[in-house]
Amino acid sequence: MRLTRSLVPTIKEIPSEAQIASHRLMLRAGLVRQTSAGIYAWLPAGYRVLQNIARIVREEQDASGAQEVLMPTLQSADLWRQSGRYDGYGAEMLRLKDRHERDLLYGPTNEEMITDLLRQSIKSYRELPQNLYHIQWKFRDEVRPRFGVMRGREFLMKDAYSFDLDQAGAVIAYRKMMLAYMRTFRRLGVQAIPMAADTGPIGGDLSHEFIILAPTGESQVYYDAAFETIDTSPAAFSFDSEADLERFATLMTTPYAATDEKHDEAAWAKVTNKREGRGIEVGQIFYFGTKYSDPMGLRVAGPDGAQVIPHMGSYGIGVSRLVGALIEAHHDDAGIIWDDAVAPWKAAILNLKMGDAACNAICEDIYAKLAGNALYDDRDERAGVKFNDADLMGHPWQVIVGPRGAAKGMVELKRRATGERMEVSVEDAIRKVFFL
Repeated sequence: MRLTRSLVPTIKEIPSEAQIASHRLMLRAGLVRQTSAGIYAWLPAGYRVLQNIARIVREEQDASGAQEVLMPTLQSADLWRQSGRYDGYGAEMLRLKDRHERDLLYGPTNEEMITDLLRQSIKSYRELPQNLYHIQWKFRDEVRPRFGVMRGREFLMKDAYSFDLDQAGAVIAYRKMMLAYMRTFRRLGVQAIPMAADTGPIGGDLSHEFIILAPTGESQVYYDAAFETIDTSPAAFSFDSEADLERFATLMTTPYAATDEKHDEAAWAKVTNKREGRGIEVGQIFYFGTKYSDPMGLRVAGPDGAQVIPHMGSYGIGVSRLVGALIEAHHDDAGIIWDDAVAPWKAAILNLKMGDAACNAICEDIYAKLAGNALYDDRDERAGVKFNDADLMGHPWQVIVGPRGAAKGMVELKRRATGERMEVSVEDAIRKVFFL
């Protein structure tokens, strides 16, 4: 993208309505704009980040064996009445009627709908297990939407749903998803700690929420530093090995980890390598047995022909919330610091003297070779403006092209996360950007 032809409306002023760093920086860097309370339009740079996060989430879900589907945002109230949740969910649910006076709702989650789909589609234990996910916009009518995309009313979420013949199978599905989540968050460049959690309106008696450390987190968190060294790579654990999954579950649930709601001072006193701070929830997983399958009449024929009620779990990741959470975890006074995996562009090309033949030629060459992975700042602006905007937007690399270096066929390369600068050839700059 050429900046002169792009909608990247950066602003210098600190927006008065933004209370936390991620909200301020998302507005200043031109990632989003608010359209109404708690609802945001995603501009090109922000949408690219959103897509990169969704891609990583999708790849890890696929690797775990989950299958992608897409369910409607509008749901029939009758499904929620069958599960017993329609009246009890609360005012956060947006309820509406169509022209035929049928009750509908804008889905905050999809347990009922996926159960209905499986009720229509499977008949035998031979068709289990199943794990289905989608990445879809949802709506919860927060009383006080705040903190930008961290607590908005409309949000993009990955939600998955597992169906197993019995509790033992459901526990295996739960462990697979916990492993997939750990891999997902590490690929996103953050350390997420699974902590035992309340199940809330989803229900059930087993749940973990995944917390990343950030100074503006909603909860105080306490955990054993042993979590930071656990190897969750495919080489360490296989999704296809029940023994691996059991070993992984033991490894993940032995060290201490708790939010302030479940913190146990006596247990904490026994931890040798303590870590604590504020934390942001970025995902949650649940096992709830037959809470939905039973009242909604989902049955399959078991091995002996008798009818069996499948056991279920659900698994959520806040994709749009993660954009804000990643910024909260990785920023400085100058702006955002994107991890290479999620950045809207891997590099910004800064032409410090537009119109200079050598500078223009080198910038065009690099822009072509980076093949869509760079934002070319081709504005007729002072160098300081370009440096400030590049830092604000958080590009992992800045390729700085000035007349003195260009005359020698050299460019300056800056790593945003460390501030390290080096003078390199064009070929070395491209190699660094692509292969660090």
